[in-house]
Amino acid sequence: VVLSVLCGKRNCIEFGVDCVRWIMSQLKIDIHNHILPETWPDLKERYGYGGWIQLQHHCKGKAKMMKDGQLFRVIDENCWSPEARIRDMDNTGVTVQALSTVPVMFSYWAKPEDTLDLCRIINNDIASTVGKYPTRFVGLATLPMQAPELAVQELKRCV
Repeated sequence: VVLSVLCGKRNCIEFGVDCVRWIMSQLKIDIHNHILPETWPDLKERYGYGGWIQLQHHCKGKAKMMKDGQLFRVIDENCWSPEARIRDMDNTGVTVQALSTVPVMFSYWAKPEDTLDLCRIINNDIASTVGKYPTRFVGLATLPMQAPELAVQELKRCV
């Protein structure tokens, strides 16, 4: 999609390798970026046990990542707002970002079914962002790797 939009053609590949090379030379791709949903359910309440990260928006453009009531990290709005992220990308000349979640959200320590549920929340949010801005973002799925069968199930859903 990114290639054909930049090229202005429906299917850039049919126009040959030279077209693809030119387009690729115009791109600046940032492959390591973390994003979170702006909000998500109270996971301790949802699953019945602690250890989960929650987001507390406490002032404009900032939020606290909290773990069991303790501050884990303060983040800026570009960690949940694709529009803020695009402004940053434009300021640094980045054409496309590959998005994945913040590693603390992997939750491999949790019950597999709960991690799968959280992965779905995160992956749906990333898919929504990519769907809204398909020429600026590509998504990387989060999977419940402590349960290979569930990981395969979620990977198939995301593809």
